[in-house]
Amino acid sequence: MVSGSGLCVRRVVVDARHHMLGRLASILAKELLNGQRVVVVRCEEISISGGLVRQKMKYARFRNKRMNTKPSHGPIHFRAPAKILWRTIRGMIPHKTKRGEAALARLKAYEGVPPPYDKMKKMVIPDALKELRLRKGNKYCLLGHLSKEVGWSYYDIVRELEEKRKQRAQVAYERKKQLNRLRVKAEATAGQQLDPDPDRIQVGHPRQQCRAPHPVCVCVRPVPGGHRRAEGGRRTTGLPARSRSRRAHVAVRRHKA
Repeated sequence: MVSGSGLCVRRVVVDARHHMLGRLASILAKELLNGQRVVVVRCEEISISGGLVRQKMKYARFRNKRMNTKPSHGPIHFRAPAKILWRTIRGMIPHKTKRGEAALARLKAYEGVPPPYDKMKKMVIPDALKELRLRKGNKYCLLGHLSKEVGWSYYDIVRELEEKRKQRAQVAYERKKQLNRLRVKAEATAGQQLDPDPDRIQVGHPRQQCRAPHPVCVCVRPVPGGHRRAEGGRRTTGLPARSRSRRAHVAVRRHKA
């Protein structure tokens, strides 16, 4: 999931759990500008370098920035984790141009993993993982905790829904493993029951060497003539031939009992 990597699929679903906010936003911004559609799930699990108290102080200073005469004109102080990520990516995109507006429209961010993305394959971005980019021992906090402290009221609801989703996923995974074991066992049993002698299985035979026990043998052969007639001069029924070169003669002969 790096710009210029040649990855171009219809939609990429990114699991944002334990990704650094700034690095994740910068990589996604490049992909969006290149035309990639991106869906980010579990935004409440994004990591931010620095302790929770420090981040709360920074957000408090951010909330003081507003228009005195009409605060609704901005800036807008989002509290939901998905909107915070969206605003971070917007700051890295020329969103006031047509190109930037189209790139931002290709982004979707969610808290938790809503359907249908819970059944889609998800990917991570190694260049933005906390385990690889944050020095060991440094403080960090989760974006969901920060949002809860500054006024986001859906933290507990999203957490409860995520627990239910994980339980359903675990049940489906156990059932899938059981079906895989049954399929492997059935294939092994069927392989043992099959006849190991390949000479007893014959597919197709020439008309002159036909010794099949069935009473009627139907053999198809090409004839230079333009009519489809069986032995005995009777006209046979069937689909009309597409051309004279592909017409066939159907010979029906009965074996003696």
